[in-house]
Amino acid sequence: MDWNLLWFVILGILLTGYAILDGFDLGVGMLSPLGKTDKEKRIILNSIGPIWDGNEVWLVTFGGAMFAAFPEAYATVFSGYYEGFMVILAALIFRAVSIEFRSKLQIATWRGIWDKVFFVSSLTASFVFGVAVGGAMTGVPLDGRGIFRGSVSDQIDWYPVLTGFLTIAMFLMHGAIYLTLKTGGELRQRARRWIWIGYFAFLALYLALTVATLTTIPKALHNFHEFPFAYAVVILNVLAIMNISRTVKMEAFGQAFLSSACTIAALVFLFGVSLFPNLVASDPHPENSLTIYNAASSTATLKLMTLIAVIGMPFVLGYTGAVYWTFRGRVELDKHSY
Repeated sequence: MDWNLLWFVILGILLTGYAILDGFDLGVGMLSPLGKTDKEKRIILNSIGPIWDGNEVWLVTFGGAMFAAFPEAYATVFSGYYEGFMVILAALIFRAVSIEFRSKLQIATWRGIWDKVFFVSSLTASFVFGVAVGGAMTGVPLDGRGIFRGSVSDQIDWYPVLTGFLTIAMFLMHGAIYLTLKTGGELRQRARRWIWIGYFAFLALYLALTVATLTTIPKALHNFHEFPFAYAVVILNVLAIMNISRTVKMEAFGQAFLSSACTIAALVFLFGVSLFPNLVASDPHPENSLTIYNAASSTATLKLMTLIAVIGMPFVLGYTGAVYWTFRGRVELDKHSY
């Protein structure tokens, strides 16, 4: 494994961590209307209260790592997808504001407004993240210098939109499973019903997107012939999806959450395999694509980044683990809660 490939793998790990952790986080936001009373809404909000900002560190780290390791790809992505990133940024900002501001006043109208902002921003962020992944699969028009030459309409086609809906369903299912671990009573039963709604929506969209990928993006299959071990991940992914329904029926929600996390990890892995060695695929001129070799920093930079990552990652993982362990169990409200 060379340094460029190593950092492609590290980016994949960071993206996987973000998708799993902020996935249930965003799913909880989309399920916030499940709360019928102010107390239930507070329980939903506080289920992610101590961890939501830590989950987003993975996204920030992903962006920083991409900037340092593959600056040309970073420049193309962040300038070419400028409108999409502004939408995501606005959604994440308003989502954070809604979490912090809701509990500042005891006025029903005030809280109702921020509840709606919390729901809409979570839904919007999930959808746009999915559209971005779908757009990366189909490719975008790049010129000979790897600069995006197109408009927003070139990024929004039926395939990216379908990927956006798949992402919504997947995060909604993931978030509903998480809520069953953090809540009780009628609220927990409502979350349980939404696991099935999210699960069947995800299943239908997953099958539709698989057929669409096989029939319209043949280049996505090229690497599976080069790396046959990737088929094993496809099989494991199917088993993980099937295990979600099995464990939910058994009310083994901890196992269901683990299976849901494995499903997300497998999909990110398969996305990486399909994209490799491209970071930004060019369509219709694949020779203009930005790869992990023509868009990378120098080898010396990648070596230095690896040293920093080796030193820093244990602290990030240790902090994340400590926070999750400290706030384990069902939500209990107190005067410090949101």
